[in-house]
Amino acid sequence: MAHVSTMVALAGFACLLSAFIYSACNGIALLVWRLPQRRQRHAALPPVSILKPLCGAEPGLDEDLRSFCRQDYPDYEIIFGVRDEADPACAIARQLVKEFPSLSISVIVDSTLHGSNLKISNLINIVPHAKHDILVMADSDACVGPDYLRVVTPPLRDPRIGLVTCIYRGIPTPGIWSRMGAMYINDWYVPSILLAWLFGHRGYVSGQTICIRRETLGALGGLHRLANQLADDHRLGTLVRGLGLEIRLSRYVVTGKHHEPSLDSVARHEVRWMRTLRVLQPRCFRWLFLTFSMPLAMVGLLLVAADTAHPGPLFPAKLLFAVTLGLRIAVHLGHRIPGHLIPGHRSLLADLWLLPARDLLLGWVWLRSFFTSTITWRGHHFSVDSDGVMHRI
Repeated sequence: MAHVSTMVALAGFACLLSAFIYSACNGIALLVWRLPQRRQRHAALPPVSILKPLCGAEPGLDEDLRSFCRQDYPDYEIIFGVRDEADPACAIARQLVKEFPSLSISVIVDSTLHGSNLKISNLINIVPHAKHDILVMADSDACVGPDYLRVVTPPLRDPRIGLVTCIYRGIPTPGIWSRMGAMYINDWYVPSILLAWLFGHRGYVSGQTICIRRETLGALGGLHRLANQLADDHRLGTLVRGLGLEIRLSRYVVTGKHHEPSLDSVARHEVRWMRTLRVLQPRCFRWLFLTFSMPLAMVGLLLVAADTAHPGPLFPAKLLFAVTLGLRIAVHLGHRIPGHLIPGHRSLLADLWLLPARDLLLGWVWLRSFFTSTITWRGHHFSVDSDGVMHRI
């Protein structure tokens, strides 16, 4: 019996060490990412076409779109794409045409479907209207500063770079569920991306910003190859690398509004994202719980405490748990430190009390994703096969 108790305690320490190592590496990745970088101003800046697929009037959409109209860039155009003239996003886009008369802005209304991925269908409809060879595709909820184009487009002058992308920070709309949803992005998803980047992974692509040359898009077969893909951005990155070109992760951080009116809304979105990860990395996905540092550390501490015959190891176990907790809090605060807060955003410590619920919800969503092959996206229901292809239900 004592032997079994010792094995349980050892398993507990293994959980604690795993949680500590992952949290420490997350912290290091965040620090390395934040190291100051010298930004160069390029004399020759090629003209750019910004492609913005729209669907519905999301919270803050007018200001998000307006941020792209205020670029400190010599020559660029914006093309908004909608599927229906009655879409409220269409009225917002047309208002911007009036508000910025000196800027080349087009609103393309085209309901043609090219596959089950409606965003890609929208982009396919507006790409032919782009006048320039540098294409910047950005999600509707992305918000940027006036230096955005000056930072993200110059790497494409290097013929070895096939695509430029960015990480992003979730900015919640008012409400506890929006705050919980933004924490998924800021506290777990983006830190995981930065950790992979620290260890040399260069395959990440985010739909929040995709900069690509027209010739590269043509060489890989165009956006039609993504028309039925759930993870269209990841698939695009794979195709670009297949051409022997590199993907550059820009240091520019885009912000994106995160609106979740209910717990059900949070769960549906995160199950879709988890389902996407499961499609992309089916073998690794089952080990994803190793990245849930605090739930894993809590399990480890409980297992060590269960060994009542040997209470000695409990103190180092508690110490390891405390350090892991400190690192977890540091990662949470890392994107909220002064200089990185958004005007009007909540204070530094405002969401600290949500950490336990947020981490438990992350584990629950991961478990749930094993038992579903359907997702909900923009009010439509799809089944997803093992190749990541979406089928309308």
